[in-house]
Amino acid sequence: MSRPPTFTPPPCARARVLRTGRGDFAVLDAAPRTPPRATALLLPGYTGSKEDFIAMLEPLAGAGFRVVSADGRGQYETEGTGRQEDYAQKELAADVQAQAAALDAPGGVHLVGHSLGGQIARAAVLADASPFRSLTLMSSGPAEISPAQQEKVRLLGEVLATLTMEQVWRAMRALDPPEDADADGGEDMRRRWLRHDPAQLLATGAQLSAEPDRVDELAALALPVHVVSGGTDDVWPVPLLDSMARRLGARRTVIEGAEHSPNTARPAETAAALVSFWDDL
Repeated sequence: MSRPPTFTPPPCARARVLRTGRGDFAVLDAAPRTPPRATALLLPGYTGSKEDFIAMLEPLAGAGFRVVSADGRGQYETEGTGRQEDYAQKELAADVQAQAAALDAPGGVHLVGHSLGGQIARAAVLADASPFRSLTLMSSGPAEISPAQQEKVRLLGEVLATLTMEQVWRAMRALDPPEDADADGGEDMRRRWLRHDPAQLLATGAQLSAEPDRVDELAALALPVHVVSGGTDDVWPVPLLDSMARRLGARRTVIEGAEHSPNTARPAETAAALVSFWDDL
């Protein structure tokens, strides 16, 4: 899972509730000091949250963009329902459409999705691309996750069926001890994990393991696409992401020194890549 360096927003951002026609979503809303050049909506990945983009908010706002990172339905500070059917991909894509509408951004929204968030973003764009100026797929591949990652998701599903979220957290920590980069020695990460809806994890984990290839559908849209990844990735191999970018005719950026989460590993470089892409549009 992505490990943000902190859960405390920078001065340019405020934590608030984004009210939409499909319910309320917890967001971090970062504003530039001058009228925004454009608005970006950022979607986190599996087990992640809006804080996964926290280190990118200041450089993006400093470049003149309003940036909103959002907890999806059942993620961290956005309430879940406890029903897996409410997390069908089409439902999560409709949530993104509602979020974009609530942002009321003249000229449309730059949509960015990390990992699972990228596949939800793709589904939202395929449902209706008109609210969006561009799409950035960050460490998010063309179809299902790698076999090794599918096995991890399968095992997580098995333990979620029998253990509490606290018990699962302790087991994961035993296998993957806290890192120095964890805020509060991992307490922020623990609190985030405990507030996820298990039904969301089960439903979206199943989606990641069975996602069809929809690259040709996306390529048929007249929408600028940017494919961003680290130099290595164990969820979707980097050569697969290279191939996807070619099929899409997309901008391709590799963030060296980063793996599956360039947004947390190399936030300044990742933010600069987004700004460059948006500037060229």
